[in-house]
Amino acid sequence: MIAAQAGDKSAYRLLLDELQVWLVRYYRRRLPPDAVDDAVQEALVAVHTKRHTWDPSRPFAPWLAGIARYKWIDRLRNLSATRTEELPETLSVGDHGDGVLSATVLAGLLATLKPAQAAAIRLVKLDGLSIEEAAARTGQSRSLVKVNIHRGLARLSRTVEGYSDGE
Repeated sequence: MIAAQAGDKSAYRLLLDELQVWLVRYYRRRLPPDAVDDAVQEALVAVHTKRHTWDPSRPFAPWLAGIARYKWIDRLRNLSATRTEELPETLSVGDHGDGVLSATVLAGLLATLKPAQAAAIRLVKLDGLSIEEAAARTGQSRSLVKVNIHRGLARLSRTVEGYSDGE
């Protein structure tokens, strides 16, 4: 470390390589396997950024151990913040087939309308906008939005008349 602080790049490279081996052993005993590499890299970055704070008249190992310990504590905090739990085997996901089918049929039905009618119905009836908000978005007057909704819904009613649930 003394040579590295003096600017010897090969000594610094050798130091980092040796520190990496030591840090891997240090963290393997303290962290889950998937967290070891990140902890080692964080500790090496900390050594690099704080190398000027090491006093050559003092032992190097306690200085390094302090950095490793602080990075270990940081990693433990991160692990506890992102704690995961195993999902039970009985957990089931509902079938979304009916919803997908309904959305597809609705999109197909709206496609049969004039674009202004489909837009008005989509904004007011599906998205929940007011007549005024739909008028502002489409550039239509309030009256025209109401007319387009009325005519569009009437056309949709005529389209779906005669269909049964089985078709």
